[in-house]
Amino acid sequence: MTDGSRMKMKAVKLLTYWLFSLACFALATSSHAREKQPISFVDPFIGTDGTGHVFPGAVVPFGMVAPGPDMEDRGWSYSSGYQYQARSILGFSNTHISGAGIGELGDVLLQPSAGTKWTPATTNFRSSFDKATEQASPGYYAVTLKDHNVHVELTAGQRVAIQRYRFGRAGKVQVLLDLQHGILFGDGPRVLKSDVQTDAASGKISGTIWSKNWVERQASFVVRFDRPIKHITTLPSRPGDQAPRFILEFDLGRAKQLEARIALSTVDVAGAKANMAAFGQPSFEAVVQSARSSWNTLLRRIDIDASPREKRIFYSALYRTLIHPSDIADVDGRVRGPTGTVIRSKTGQYYSTLSLWDTFRGVHPLFTLIVPERVDGMVQTLLDHHRAQGYLPLWTAWGQETWTMIGNPALPVIADAVVKGFNGFDREEALAAMISSSTNPRPNAPVWAQQDWSAYEKYGYLPYDLGEGEAVSKTLEYGIGDNAVARVAKLLGKHDVAQRFEARARGYQKLFDPQTKTMRARNQAGGWRTPFDPLVPTSPMNNPGDYTEANAWQYTATPALHDAEGFRTLVGGASGLRVWLDTFFSLPSLGDNKHLGQEALIGQYAHGNEPSHHIAWLYAFSDTPERGYDKVAQIAQAFYSDRPDGIIGNDDCGQMSAWYVFATLGFYPVEPASGRFTLGRPLVSNATLHLANGKVLQIDQSRAADVVLRGQALIGPMVDYHSLMAGGKLSFPLRGSQPPTAN
Repeated sequence: MTDGSRMKMKAVKLLTYWLFSLACFALATSSHAREKQPISFVDPFIGTDGTGHVFPGAVVPFGMVAPGPDMEDRGWSYSSGYQYQARSILGFSNTHISGAGIGELGDVLLQPSAGTKWTPATTNFRSSFDKATEQASPGYYAVTLKDHNVHVELTAGQRVAIQRYRFGRAGKVQVLLDLQHGILFGDGPRVLKSDVQTDAASGKISGTIWSKNWVERQASFVVRFDRPIKHITTLPSRPGDQAPRFILEFDLGRAKQLEARIALSTVDVAGAKANMAAFGQPSFEAVVQSARSSWNTLLRRIDIDASPREKRIFYSALYRTLIHPSDIADVDGRVRGPTGTVIRSKTGQYYSTLSLWDTFRGVHPLFTLIVPERVDGMVQTLLDHHRAQGYLPLWTAWGQETWTMIGNPALPVIADAVVKGFNGFDREEALAAMISSSTNPRPNAPVWAQQDWSAYEKYGYLPYDLGEGEAVSKTLEYGIGDNAVARVAKLLGKHDVAQRFEARARGYQKLFDPQTKTMRARNQAGGWRTPFDPLVPTSPMNNPGDYTEANAWQYTATPALHDAEGFRTLVGGASGLRVWLDTFFSLPSLGDNKHLGQEALIGQYAHGNEPSHHIAWLYAFSDTPERGYDKVAQIAQAFYSDRPDGIIGNDDCGQMSAWYVFATLGFYPVEPASGRFTLGRPLVSNATLHLANGKVLQIDQSRAADVVLRGQALIGPMVDYHSLMAGGKLSFPLRGSQPPTAN
């Protein structure tokens, strides 16, 4: 080949690269594309500044791998590895959790650099970066590292991540491969042991890392570069290190580009290799386009008529609801379960990053509408977990139980699916798992994870003088699960079981203090907790007490999550509920405290944490439902924006985002296990749901006095799932019109 031919080929390659980069982001500024492509409105940086803890890197819907930048490896603010205001990057790891309040994952960190400046004596591999070069869209992330003279691009498939580096100069380059790295909950080191193999000639490094952080787990990996590794330097171990850190040297010759592909497995290296093999050899550009196509397929299921700003907020929220839970099964369906044993998924899917205490409220009910094809696999995951662990999961990461948060939040998720007619799992097994998780001891669980049920069964509530704290919150959350068991049992004809758990679910009535109009702790003798200040929030990690990241006011409406009418009766009927809600939204708070769930405040309402999320919708059951419409609109306008600080409070694996999606559509699953949605008013003039069953649900606003579905007025404040899935037109009165009557 002549020198002239080589120069032409290089020019063509460079032109192709820049055309591709331009194409990836031209859509974001094209008015025509904005009309046609929902993905163009998604901004992954929304929620990355402050307490949203959103992950801005590359991921496909429900993806196992998620490559992205890590700016720190510990600290509450960096639980996703990222903060928008930070100005330097440690490197790019390949697994992340978006929106959680605890740090975990961050597997297989890579950091590239032009030249050969690093030596065994180097301790700082961090680089500043040019903020103007930082770009993110669904399935793609890019940034230029200023100190290392390299442009980094990331994309992902389901189980394989790709990192591509374009160096500022040709020749020799280095890549740090840090297998000790992880995003930490507390102080490190995290690695217990490691087994790593290198194959420089083939450009491959593989192995398994056993670690203990938020969970104890193992992650197997294969890193494959697109050229041989010229030299491998093992860095000196630091105190506590149990996994190697390598400086990998490459000679690119006249080239300036290097690519690494990273496959992960929960099972073993063979699983990671099989995942890599199944991925094939698609180009970086093809993987980006495949990821974009996957996102567009799901985002197109909802169309809204709104301003560009409103679309940015909405589609970014919808995007975030579809990042988790992560399907962590290998290509052959194998996965390492919660006890460390390998199981094979019946559906080929196995979901983790299950933030159930958060997501049972809105995310999972949203899935039944927009991704119903995923629901059976998610429920089957819960049952597989139960079969391995002995009880249903609470909060899982990488398939392992974290025992985080309280209640029995898998139960309403299962009941939601059963009530709505999903049957891709054994319903009898599901009910048995629900009953077992609500009655059997958990000797291997921490004390806060309800090791024993005898006191709860005996008193109908958890006495504060018998437990380890959070007595009121736990009692109220268990009532949600009890009601879920009763609903499923009734559907399956187990009426004695249904009656037992219906009675348990009414235990909340024993904790209602009519003097303060709040839920208040009692002891074994039935005496109230004294002294008592219903304004003081508590949390087991910061201010131990009877409530979980909330105060008495914020937890009092929890029973409405399974018995909205019963809660209305408890506080004095429709007018009494209006008075209670008016007081709730106007009573001054003690101020912001992000570690006690006190963010995004309106009176006692704290939108930054889940116990408050349904409360504005409860006006629908009062004699002034229009006040709820105004409150929902106020919350949406005050606490969501299209800026990096556009989420106040952890996104919690999509729950904050799901709330906004439902608010936009005009209804919300106040009782998430009931199969019904509480009606409000949409935030947009028109929305269209393209349902997976082929039907279309058209939402609009009219001057009619009633909410009308397919020409029939809806009586009362609720609509059931099956009615929505039948499609047709759902017309809401304009805000300010006569509201529907609450029964």
